[in-house]
Amino acid sequence: MFNTSVIEPTFAKKEDIAEVINGTLLLVSNVSVTTVGSSPTAKWNESCGEQLLDFGRPEKIIIGVMLAMITAVTVMGNTLVVIAVCVVKKLRQPSNYLLVSLAVADLSVAIVVMPFVIVTDLTGGKWLFGDLFCNIFIGMDVMCCTASIMTLCVISVDRYLGITRPLTYPARQNGQLMAKMILGVWLVSASITLPPFCGWAKNVHTAGVCLISQDFGYTIYSTAVAFYIPMLVMLFMYYKIFRAARKSGAKHRFTDLSRRERLETVANEALRMQGLKPPGVAEECAALSRLLNRERKNISIFKREQKAATTLGVIVGVFAVCWLPFFILTTARPFICGVECSCVPIWLERTLLWLGYANSLMNPFIYAFFNRDLRSTYRDLLRCRYRNINRRLSAVGVHEALKVFVLLI
Repeated sequence: MFNTSVIEPTFAKKEDIAEVINGTLLLVSNVSVTTVGSSPTAKWNESCGEQLLDFGRPEKIIIGVMLAMITAVTVMGNTLVVIAVCVVKKLRQPSNYLLVSLAVADLSVAIVVMPFVIVTDLTGGKWLFGDLFCNIFIGMDVMCCTASIMTLCVISVDRYLGITRPLTYPARQNGQLMAKMILGVWLVSASITLPPFCGWAKNVHTAGVCLISQDFGYTIYSTAVAFYIPMLVMLFMYYKIFRAARKSGAKHRFTDLSRRERLETVANEALRMQGLKPPGVAEECAALSRLLNRERKNISIFKREQKAATTLGVIVGVFAVCWLPFFILTTARPFICGVECSCVPIWLERTLLWLGYANSLMNPFIYAFFNRDLRSTYRDLLRCRYRNINRRLSAVGVHEALKVFVLLI
């Protein structure tokens, strides 16, 4: 979520004013302030010690190339997700609509937000795009980042229900349900951006500053809805899936590899003997087949739960590493520094901001790492082998086809 609170002078409502003469900022103390309407007059708050970052040409080139690469890879990765789900028939599952929504949110961050942040960073932190666009930019930044975070939260709930209710929940998964869930995510995300447009907690946008409102109430509301509540839900879902995986592992620990091999050997021998039809062989064969099928089903459930716990654990871990430092800083800053200035070093603030944006880069690759079909689809798309994608995936066995993206874990 974008802010430049430590990059420019901040403003108070009375007493001192800042004046610019021939490009030099002068502080004029104890000057009476004249207001036009209800607009406050600007002042430079010296106690903040706010300064622009001064980059040399080599530093600007290095920083610009690095940030541009992050943006480009984010666009590429999330575009591949959208194309893969929309083009490949096998991947058009209702549960994958959440992945498309996540990719669209992350793609929006890369296209709508990151380029303006790069320009602002290369100028040392000065906002160059005007007051009107500042509000629009902050709204897009907050909405897209929140939509990405909340979609991750909904995905964790979706995976948990798919694991714990494998018979009832998939039947409820349909296009309309997923569309409503996605619409709800975006509406809640938009609700965080509306208060500054409706008169509550106005953003700061003047004299090179573009800063989201530092109002205490709005800060608590926005950070809680955008981050803390989704993170708690994701942690709870991970705990539930992890506990289910451990319980399943303890229950089926006796089904080790050697036992499965013995069962398969006996079952195959019984099938071979079935053609001889001696008394009781057919019944024994059927019983062994049922036992073998039950063991295979239990093993499949156990592996699925283990994979779900591992995947969701990685997702939650990466999400926390990327966003938690930034939101701790964002929440604490108004209470430590006040609402009219920031006492946070600009290099720290910009680093944590880009660490949060990096989550949009990592999301598509995390899911591809844990899903073979999505990974192979990426590879075919990058190699321009469009005709082979559906043909190759359609040739996968029935058992594999049932697994693909039903849970994406």
